[in-house]
Amino acid sequence: MTQPLASLPGRDLPIPTEMQHAAGGSVTLVWQNEVGGLTGRVDGRSARYIKWNRLDSGESLAAEAQRLRWLAGRHPAPEVIDYVVTGEVELLVTVALPGRSAVDPLWLSRPVDAIRAIAVGLRALHALPIDDCPFDWGVDVRLAAAEGSARTLPTALRGPPPLDRLVVCHGDACAPNTLLTHDGSFLASVDMARLGIADRWADLAVATMSLGWNYADFDERVFWNAYGIDPDVERIDYYRTLYRAT
Repeated sequence: MTQPLASLPGRDLPIPTEMQHAAGGSVTLVWQNEVGGLTGRVDGRSARYIKWNRLDSGESLAAEAQRLRWLAGRHPAPEVIDYVVTGEVELLVTVALPGRSAVDPLWLSRPVDAIRAIAVGLRALHALPIDDCPFDWGVDVRLAAAEGSARTLPTALRGPPPLDRLVVCHGDACAPNTLLTHDGSFLASVDMARLGIADRWADLAVATMSLGWNYADFDERVFWNAYGIDPDVERIDYYRTLYRAT
């Protein structure tokens, strides 16, 4: 199992000019995604995060801004301050929340608390009504997007398992995308650019797969017990394959 390329940025990585201008002061890089997008933190009285991304990266901060605005008042997530496009670059500015990622060193040393919070957060998100969610993250949409980018897809993806339950899915439910409070409770979900309606197993398969990327010693049963469901091997295998392919 290969860990995604998202990671902590190197100390010598330069801060983009556009991010410095948006910060209006000192900014500390805290994350770099697999396509070179950066996240920086601006401390002070109004702490905030700034995401920086190239418009041709294949990722979309505009999509994330839309979804965060829809989520406001429905599910804990960062509040959008601003979204701007500057030349070939887009930036998303959000309010900093008072918590730590589930892969912060504190929670890496306490995997039971982190894994439980990840499951609780997904369960809360999946409990949202889907009737007014305007975003689709279903299999057909994902396969069409992959084909549009000329990716070669495994034949097995053409035959998804029967739907279990449609929910509002996170879209990238990996461990780093859950924030915890100081006492280990679920605080908020982050990195919501792919949020949309899909079978809940699309999230559950990826969330549990990511545990092995981040925690040296963990019990996956903690996740299933906290979410309140037994693992479904067929659906897990399918949606992990879909995640890797798309």
